[in-house]
Amino acid sequence: MSARENGRPRFNPLARRSWTDLGPRFASAIVLLLLAVVGLYVGSYVFAALVGAVFAGCYREWERMVTLRPLATPGAVLIGLLGLSALVFPAFGPLVSLGFVAVAAIVAAVTSGSEGVRTWRVGGVVFYGIVIVMLMMIRGDATWMQPGALDAGMWAGLMLGCVIWATDTGAYFTGRQVGGEKLAPDISPGKTWSGAIGGFALGTLVGLVLWLLVVPQSPWWIGLALAAALSIVGQVGDLAESAIKRRFRIKDSGDIIPGHGGLMDRLDSLTFGVIFLFAVGAIHAGLGAIAAGFLFW
Repeated sequence: MSARENGRPRFNPLARRSWTDLGPRFASAIVLLLLAVVGLYVGSYVFAALVGAVFAGCYREWERMVTLRPLATPGAVLIGLLGLSALVFPAFGPLVSLGFVAVAAIVAAVTSGSEGVRTWRVGGVVFYGIVIVMLMMIRGDATWMQPGALDAGMWAGLMLGCVIWATDTGAYFTGRQVGGEKLAPDISPGKTWSGAIGGFALGTLVGLVLWLLVVPQSPWWIGLALAAALSIVGQVGDLAESAIKRRFRIKDSGDIIPGHGGLMDRLDSLTFGVIFLFAVGAIHAGLGAIAAGFLFW
């Protein structure tokens, strides 16, 4: 009996493999990775400028998504304030950075029309503003010109980025190659359980290997647990952004990154990872040693 006759489609593993976006994805990923490594290594105003530009760009996409109209002057002001919240950090610290975020939240509240738009705009400003400040506190304000001062912040940031990148990569290739049951079809129809498991496995493995190389004096099982948690949290962030995009009926937040869509599409996992890493470091060692609190046990 044929597949058509019994109503069951014949399994074809090649049917789900679509690799047309692999080249642009790979090239853009390499560029983003190099920028992140240089920013983490140099630190100070270079890292601040990178963080400010990237997350101000994320908010630009958020602004256009929640207002459902082209960028206007109030939105441009919010983008500028978020960018400045990162740039002032090396000189003035987190309180002044948070002050810029607070001003941006007020501007978002008073320049919004409907209550619904106001909630989403203020929420986006506060969320990305807090992520900016957290990321700056994780890296710290030391520069490459201060030997020994940048180790914890640089390595914590590198571990965060590598785990998230490996998780995304593992999920992409496993999901395309294996396919199978959908992970959350009502939120993101393209994601599968196989992709989630593959991403988790690769992200955890990469995180553990990096942990053993960077902080061999810290227990390996803590590194394993933290890498696994970062991978899971990153995937939750990906699903959360997909749910928000579905709420506003858009597929991609933008098209600035070839093969990836917008900045929000690429950094959704990272933002949740930043919050998790910050929380662990702060609870373990206090607000003055976020990166060290995450790495050294």
